[in-house]
Amino acid sequence: MINPSKSKKISSPKVAKLFARLWQHLGKKRQRQFVLVVVVMVISAFAEVVSMGAIMPFLAILTAPDLIFQRPYVSEFAHALNITSAQQLTLPLTILFATTALIVGGLRIFLLWISTRLAFTAGADLSNEVYRRTLYQPYHVHMSRNSSSIIGGITEKVTNSVASLYQMMMLLSSIVMLVTITTALLAIDWKVALIAIVSFGFTYVIISRITRQRLRQNSQSISQDQTNVIKALQEGLGGIRDILLDATQPVFCEVYRRADEPLRTARGSNLFISGFPRFAMEALGMTMIAILAYVLSQQGAGIASALPVLGALALGAQRLLPALQQGYSAWASISGNYASLQDTIELLEQPLPPDAIFQSPPPLAFHQSIRFHEVTFRYGADGPLILKGLNLNLPKGARIGFVGATGSGKSTALDLMMGLLKPSSGEILVDEHPLHDNDHRVERIRAWQRTIAHVPQSIYLADATIAENIAFGVRKELIDHDRVRQAAQRAQIAEFIESRPGSYQSFVGERGIRLSGGQRQRIGIARALYKQASVLVFDEATSALDNATEESVMAAIEALDRDLTIVLIAHRLSTVRRCDLIVQMDLGQVVAQGTYEQLLESSPSFRKMAQTNSLS
Repeated sequence: MINPSKSKKISSPKVAKLFARLWQHLGKKRQRQFVLVVVVMVISAFAEVVSMGAIMPFLAILTAPDLIFQRPYVSEFAHALNITSAQQLTLPLTILFATTALIVGGLRIFLLWISTRLAFTAGADLSNEVYRRTLYQPYHVHMSRNSSSIIGGITEKVTNSVASLYQMMMLLSSIVMLVTITTALLAIDWKVALIAIVSFGFTYVIISRITRQRLRQNSQSISQDQTNVIKALQEGLGGIRDILLDATQPVFCEVYRRADEPLRTARGSNLFISGFPRFAMEALGMTMIAILAYVLSQQGAGIASALPVLGALALGAQRLLPALQQGYSAWASISGNYASLQDTIELLEQPLPPDAIFQSPPPLAFHQSIRFHEVTFRYGADGPLILKGLNLNLPKGARIGFVGATGSGKSTALDLMMGLLKPSSGEILVDEHPLHDNDHRVERIRAWQRTIAHVPQSIYLADATIAENIAFGVRKELIDHDRVRQAAQRAQIAEFIESRPGSYQSFVGERGIRLSGGQRQRIGIARALYKQASVLVFDEATSALDNATEESVMAAIEALDRDLTIVLIAHRLSTVRRCDLIVQMDLGQVVAQGTYEQLLESSPSFRKMAQTNSLS
């Protein structure tokens, strides 16, 4: 996400550049719709001018009917309708004024409807695109990110950006309205109109200069505090068991309050800044109209002759002030959400890998082995080496166990094998063909990943049915329920599932809270089997289980078909005792490999681990 120092000054060119970047992420359909909205804005603005022009003869016929025919456009209108007296003009002019007022009102309602609808449908497009681009980012990018920041970006910050998009449309509408109304007022009485426009405009400029610094500070506060609020919620709800046991609710409530209060304060400040000029301008406008009425009444023709002009100017001011306030409020809202808009655009500009565009290839055929040849790996160009010259041969159909102390490189080796990370040097070969083939690297890795199913230590279970969790990632209507049952049977969890009310359609609760640890792991195994992968990877999948449950889960794994290649990272040596090949790692290197019995003879450190039956 952005660094607050990146946006020290909010200026019109910067805002314009941001919206130009945002425009590029709108589809052609949305861009055409925005152009249509601008056209409606122009039509609505001209309708406002017509309504202002219609009020002058309407007020004249009511206040000074004898002078009405002195107005050229009125006399032409009357002559066309064969009208000879002022009384005959009253009804047509009333109808004309009422009709223009209704048309203007209808256009304004229509403009509000299409602007609101377009802004929020475009917002839905942007939100989906941010989420899509985020999910397609490489694994190493996700490892370096904070989930609170991403969730905040996709939810709150995109929402703020949609609000800015809507306010930009309101700002455009205000500008079009101001130009047309100002032109009309200048045509009616340029001296009075010029004084009013300069007074109102100068006042708004002064206010905007005064509030700009506060809006910039609020913008940064809102952007950062939204992430902090989500982080506080995740920490509190994620650790609810410990919070209840330790009675630390006040601590977490205070953490949340410290995150939430500045966010609410900044939003309230923005709301006040965007709204308060309206009341000052209304007071100034009423004062100017009163002064103008007095000045016009002192002229020779009296107030009656001045009333039509005064009415037109009053109507113009009544239209001008809301347009000015709407424009200022839109500017204040955009400025207050500037940092969130920056963050959203950065998320929208995340690069999409090629596999986000082309259709997913079929699974890669796997017949012989997976081979590591002099593989090294480090995070970043200057990071320490995690793996150092790894050489391994993993045969198809074998049960392979990785053992070693924490930090020895076991999980990194498996991430490389699964194509989630790329070696810093060396090669990984599948059936003696490089996995990271430069010519077809993305397609080959994606095809290889379709042959792999992963069972982590902590199985993620959605608050959905057992069937949906086993067929995780498959649309509900496309789930193959026969395949679900077969996967459950092979994972030795079918009997338990079918004994529950609702069977495969029963819900597991959020994060599988209604299931035991062993049951969650078996559902994870069933999920892997549903994928019909030829390589199963268990990353310390049984380390959190008690011995008896682990033995039961391992029995289910060992009973799987022998044509499946199974790779395990073990927390206990008993987990890998029956493996065909055990790889012992230390400090990013393979220090020994062979069967359990062979390692007992050849590796003193393995023998020591076997004596304690656990890994340090």
